[in-house]
Amino acid sequence: MVDRRAEKRITEFIEPLRVEPGSKVDLGRDFDPRYKGGLKKRDGQELLRAGVEMLADLQGRLAAQDSYGVLLCLQAIDAGGKDGTIRHVMSGVNPQGVHVSSFKVPSAEELDHDYLWRYAQRLPARGDIAIFNRSHYEEVLVVRVHPENLDRQHLPEEAQGPGLWKRRYQEINDWERYLTDNGFKVVKVFLNLSEEEQRQRFLKRIDLPEKNWKFSAADIRERERWDDYQRAFSKMLSATSTPWAPWYVVPADRKWFARICAAAVLINTLLEIDPQYPELDDEAKAQLGDARRRLEEQA
Repeated sequence: MVDRRAEKRITEFIEPLRVEPGSKVDLGRDFDPRYKGGLKKRDGQELLRAGVEMLADLQGRLAAQDSYGVLLCLQAIDAGGKDGTIRHVMSGVNPQGVHVSSFKVPSAEELDHDYLWRYAQRLPARGDIAIFNRSHYEEVLVVRVHPENLDRQHLPEEAQGPGLWKRRYQEINDWERYLTDNGFKVVKVFLNLSEEEQRQRFLKRIDLPEKNWKFSAADIRERERWDDYQRAFSKMLSATSTPWAPWYVVPADRKWFARICAAAVLINTLLEIDPQYPELDDEAKAQLGDARRRLEEQA
């Protein structure tokens, strides 16, 4: 059974992070990347450990019930902490029930389909949690900041034009509504990193040999488009935070706090589902009793 007190505390904890559906977001004005909700780092490890344990229990019940699936979409600017968030938050769950997909530059085959096609291939099955490390929101972020990516999608002329982005927002909202109507919950987390913290993380990737592999010259070129990305993020959050799939803007300058928040958002969704282990009927219980007797006779 759900601990209603725990559910209430988690709901209250993540409420300041939720993007109110219909609101107009200015990311720099409305959300502080250094916000930490009054918590201290020394308390963070214990909170995350408790969250991971709670998540493992809920995921086990989700798999056993086999009615709902969960899609977690993680978006962030470069160095926002997506990989670390996945690694720490999902550290205690059964790997058979969690599937992570990272979406890079689309292939020729993917470009020959509609823009949501490759994401639909990686949706969760019932009982599973799917994580999109970057997601279908790349199609209104990177593609919007870099129009040359849109050219590669071979859209017919009538599908282009000034109304394209508004139409894509609506199509994404409709797609997510379709998923939730069919029992697949959509959880959307935006890791909100400050420009200065990104600079510091890039320097670490350059200075520390074990982090060199994470750095690319393209990261610096993308950083030069910081303001363009902030505008694209703000428009995305404003247009696609819906009652059935709201956005949560997680302060990401402190990695320990970002991980706690991401875990809380995912746990809150699972608590709303309240998955239960299936209850056996009398015939199945009788079969269990018979199996027990046989095993005891073999002692």
